[in-house]
Amino acid sequence: MLNRRILRIKAFKAIYSYAENPGMTMGDTEALLEHSCESVRDLYLFMMSVIVPVTKEASARITAAQNKFNPTEEELHPNLKFVNNRLAAMLEEDPDFQKMISRKKLSWEQYDMFLRHLYENIRERDYFKRYLEAEEDSLAKDAKLWVKIFENEFEDNAELVPILEELSIYWNDDLSYALIWCCKTLENLGKGQRWELPALYQSDADKKTEDDKAFVVKLVRAAYSGFGKYYEKIAGSTPKWDKSRICATDLALIVCGLAEADTFRNIASSITINEFVEISKYYSTPESRGFVNGVLDKLINKH
Repeated sequence: MLNRRILRIKAFKAIYSYAENPGMTMGDTEALLEHSCESVRDLYLFMMSVIVPVTKEASARITAAQNKFNPTEEELHPNLKFVNNRLAAMLEEDPDFQKMISRKKLSWEQYDMFLRHLYENIRERDYFKRYLEAEEDSLAKDAKLWVKIFENEFEDNAELVPILEELSIYWNDDLSYALIWCCKTLENLGKGQRWELPALYQSDADKKTEDDKAFVVKLVRAAYSGFGKYYEKIAGSTPKWDKSRICATDLALIVCGLAEADTFRNIASSITINEFVEISKYYSTPESRGFVNGVLDKLINKH
């Protein structure tokens, strides 16, 4: 599930926490890393679990309309295609999926207002109207609809942000990646495959891949244990900078880059530098890209 870019981000965040809280032990830092990695899969599960309650919200709307004092003909004979979508039934009846959701204590029950607004938005979309009007009624079409929903309704959703923040400090940053995996799962379900919990590390799913868990743990250990040494190297390479002016974000990025270069000699230095420069675009200041690139290039390529 987690690729090397995501693992580098997780490593950087763990070392950033250490930079901000020097009292953290290596054990604390590794525990933070492990929890942060696992949180991505938890978010994936939480987002996948929205399918059933959204479908139930649609069903409740139809029932309420039918029970009105003077329902219209359309309300009496509604289009039940979405209410009967096969994806919701598959996940609701899948013992492995339900067991995992229960074990993780993941629920949308208290977010009924969000579900209501989400369904209202969905049913106004052109892609949803086309789905209802299409003659073909199949598992594949149901899956394609849910892919559209996951692609269009959750990112940059102002109502979803506080929900994710309430449940985990990691989830808003991880949402885009988790949604990609939700869409992959939906495509597989649309082909008739059963739901399976994704392996947390891609190397767990592909035995030919170098162990990704070992990679990120070694990276964090090297960055943590060598933090002081790397800090002095960074300070020495930037004489015009007061040490106190090097922000913790840039410091953590550069330390991780140096630790990777020292620990994984089989990874080209250009790849290591590029990866941490790319991460700096999302997690640091506009000036950081050039600073991180310059310091890493100077310190790594002079080895």
